[in-house]
This record gives sequence, structure tokens and C-alpha cells, in this order.
Amino acid sequence: MHASASPSTVHSSAAPDPRTSTAARLRWRVVDIVVASVVGVASGLIFLLWNIGYLGPKSILEPLLPGLQGLLDGPWLFAGVLGALIIRKPGAAIYTETLAAVVSALVGNQWGGFLTIEAGLVQGLGAEIVFLIFVYRAWNLPVAILAGAGAALAGGINNLILWYAGADATFTVVYLISATISGAVIAGGLSWFLARGIAATGALDRFASGRARVERV
Repeated sequence: MHASASPSTVHSSAAPDPRTSTAARLRWRVVDIVVASVVGVASGLIFLLWNIGYLGPKSILEPLLPGLQGLLDGPWLFAGVLGALIIRKPGAAIYTETLAAVVSALVGNQWGGFLTIEAGLVQGLGAEIVFLIFVYRAWNLPVAILAGAGAALAGGINNLILWYAGADATFTVVYLISATISGAVIAGGLSWFLARGIAATGALDRFASGRARVERV
């Protein structure tokens, strides 16, 4: 007797809709929000230390070449890159960088609450755009470096407008190059290695970043 598959059987064996799987991959879960918040708050505490710690190196770099203090911007930029590398969801870079800035603003610093939060939002956006360009699919070291550089470039332009208005061309070029290098190395490269180190502990096994480590092994 000839047997044929029923319509329901054929439908159930069909491949899953890629649009559905992509939406699920990019959708935030409760655990994503919790971990991103932890990353943001912890980064904000590091920001607080650097708000004071950078003053010593700044006093050395500024007399050497005006604008060279941009090399000190990296430690304020890593939160967004690190958060995105761990969470791997749209908005993670903006969320973690802005939250870190909020923590810094709430405790208090020399730049004021509003401008601190505004800077965090701009820096996070700079990193976010890079991950968006790669459609939230590339999480390797080169992309992390580009994201760190993107955060630095966005933050550097923001600083030039708000804090260094009227700066000459030499200062502007030196500052943007210095900040971009710092962002690429510290916010980008070091954040990538830090994310890998955290994943190696097994703490990120519920995340794609943790599962990627297992697959490599």
C-alpha cells in the first residue's frame, strides 16, 4: 500500500524560520539584564577610581604634547565593549556604558551628573554602531578593537565640542588619535581578553559568549 505524509507531518519537519531564530537570538532575557547591570555597576566603580587616578598621568602627558591626554580615555570606555562581548544583544554596549556613567555621576565627580551620563551614552553609542555594522554576529578581537576605537572616537568628538571648544587643529588631531589608540587597546583589546577570561571560569555558560568557549575547546 502506498503511504503518503500528511500535511501536518510535512509542516512539522520543515526547517525553522530563520527570522524567528534570529529574533530569539537577539531578544533580551532576564538574565541578560541582570548580568549587563552587574557589568555596568562594576565598571562604574572602576570609573570612580580612574576619575582620581588619571590626574597623575595627565599632569605628565599634557606638558609633553597638548592632546596627548587622550591616551588616558580608555579606562572610561571599556564598559560598553565588555558588556556587548558578554551579552551579545542589541543595545548592550549603550546600556552598560551608560549605566557605568550613571554610577559615576551618582557618587559624584568633577564633571557633573548630566555631562557624565551624556558622555557615557555617546561612548556607548560609538561602540554599539560597530557591533551593529557587523549585524551582532562578529565578536572576535578585531571587532572588539574597532568597537573600542568607535567608543573613543565618539567620546573624543563629544569632548572636543563640550570641553575643548576652540582647540586648534594640532590639539584636535593629537587628541583624537591618542583617544582612539587608547580606546582600541584598553576598551577593545583588553575587554576582549577579559571577556574570554570570565567565560573560561564557566560563569557565562548561559550566554552565547560562554558557549563559544566550550565549542572552541
